[in-house]
Amino acid sequence: MRIIPPLYIITPTYRRPEQIAELTRLAQTLMHVQNVHWLVIEDAKEKTPHVTELLSRTGISFEHLLAPMPESYKLRKGSKPRGVSNRNRGLEWLRENATSGVFYFADDDNTYDIKIFEEMRSTEKVSMWPVGLCTKTGLSTPILKNGSFSGFFDGWIAGRKFPVDMAGFAVSVKFLLERPRAAMPYKPGFEEDGFLKSLAPFEPKQIEFKAQNCTKILVWHTQTRKNEPALAIDTAKYGNTNLIMLRQQIV
Repeated sequence: MRIIPPLYIITPTYRRPEQIAELTRLAQTLMHVQNVHWLVIEDAKEKTPHVTELLSRTGISFEHLLAPMPESYKLRKGSKPRGVSNRNRGLEWLRENATSGVFYFADDDNTYDIKIFEEMRSTEKVSMWPVGLCTKTGLSTPILKNGSFSGFFDGWIAGRKFPVDMAGFAVSVKFLLERPRAAMPYKPGFEEDGFLKSLAPFEPKQIEFKAQNCTKILVWHTQTRKNEPALAIDTAKYGNTNLIMLRQQIV
């Protein structure tokens, strides 16, 4: 009987109007994936009850963790390193609890073909593939010429050694455990590059290319449109109706 290596899916999230909708969409995808353990990590000081309830009824093996962004970064002006504390908390959990398998940073606002999860499962070190709808180029991917690596294609290279999207790579747990200092930096725009460089010794020529040698798009950086917080319900008018319960589920 073939043993299916475990997949650890690390999803940073935070409370917002779209949170439950996006986690629901991702949950419906992961429900079709075998031997998966979902690490849902909130940028919050307390767990959101609706997130806990959603995770509990999916039937997916999961951890619901907390990792608030450090206050020093919240107070900074301009771009903030969103999701970094969450992802580093996920790495910490893996070091404490996992010994084999593959992990993947799956943001809740992306769209995934279930094929990508089976593609990444065989990762021995670091695997990569194309991501659609990413930056002004519409695409982020390693470039292969005659089947061999020749660089990266991305709308924002910025001198990065690994100019790739967060959704475009997976890493072997064993490979991570051999690098106890590997972590994601609190540097907006350079999170992926910094993390992949922290896996040294590791060079682009060692990348394992998936999605039919990077010729298929199996994940898209869709980014749901942001919604304004919902208006309050007039309790005098609707106090004895279903609207009260429904409003409690909306941010």
